[in-house]
Amino acid sequence: MSKADKSGVGTGEGVHTDPAALDDLSAAGAPSAEFGPDGGVEGYRPGRTLRLGVELRRQLRRRRTQLVLALAALLPFILVTAFEIGDANPNRRSGAFIDLATASAPNFVVVAMLVSGSFLLPMIVALYFGDTVASEASWSSMKYLLAVPVPRHRLLRQKAVASALLSALTLVVLPLVSLAVGVVWYGAGEAISPTGDSVSFGASVMALALGTIYIIVQLSWVAALGLLLSVSTDAPLGAVGGTVLVAILSQILDQITALGDLRDFLPTHFSFAWMDLIATDVDWTNMASGVLSAVVYAAVFGLLAARRFSTKDITS
Repeated sequence: MSKADKSGVGTGEGVHTDPAALDDLSAAGAPSAEFGPDGGVEGYRPGRTLRLGVELRRQLRRRRTQLVLALAALLPFILVTAFEIGDANPNRRSGAFIDLATASAPNFVVVAMLVSGSFLLPMIVALYFGDTVASEASWSSMKYLLAVPVPRHRLLRQKAVASALLSALTLVVLPLVSLAVGVVWYGAGEAISPTGDSVSFGASVMALALGTIYIIVQLSWVAALGLLLSVSTDAPLGAVGGTVLVAILSQILDQITALGDLRDFLPTHFSFAWMDLIATDVDWTNMASGVLSAVVYAAVFGLLAARRFSTKDITS
């Protein structure tokens, strides 16, 4: 055997490397990866990815968020202008809520929430939740977020929480601005219900705060449905439009009295149960039913959204 063969290097048959030398090179030059108890690379913390503050700042910088907040703040001024142009009587003490809008600031807030409750408020929630995941897919940025890597369940949760906070903020802005505008134009008087009940200003403000909380909870079914459609499509407009369409369809069906008690199972049947708070003797039955209905629908849609997103093939 030649010296070349013994050293592991052949002159005519090519170069042969000593296996021991390979081990030495690997140990000296290859980076070593240490893993934590959860199987992840040492130093990686899922909780540090896509922080809530970062997501909120991203959403607040978006033009659609700014426009929606501006619309919620501008609506009371539009209503005041409409009532000033019209022939509303500020001393009216009877009639429907819309007829009592100029009687006092609390009544003005009730009317602002009433006229926006059928379409505008569900649309706002649908916009935030329906756009949140689908927009990332439409921008082709979803795959990069997951490659950071951001765990799928965390990404969906952070986006849902951010959308919930923005929805709540917008839904609170409307009654707050309406109350301020109403105090300036119509005074801090008693809230008057169509039944003739009069509620003091302080008690009516508390009732309106509870009513706002009820609206936020009741619209949770819209939020969950919007999230489900958002993870099911790459088109934000489709997710938002589909959610609004379901809400409108439910309202239409709720007007069909021939359905009888079946209407109680519609998610929008108890949408305006908060109006029972403007009374001296509050009946909590409808509001309790509305909360239960919304929570059940939200839980079902939310679970479906989480399951769909966890198994979805992300290509964009």
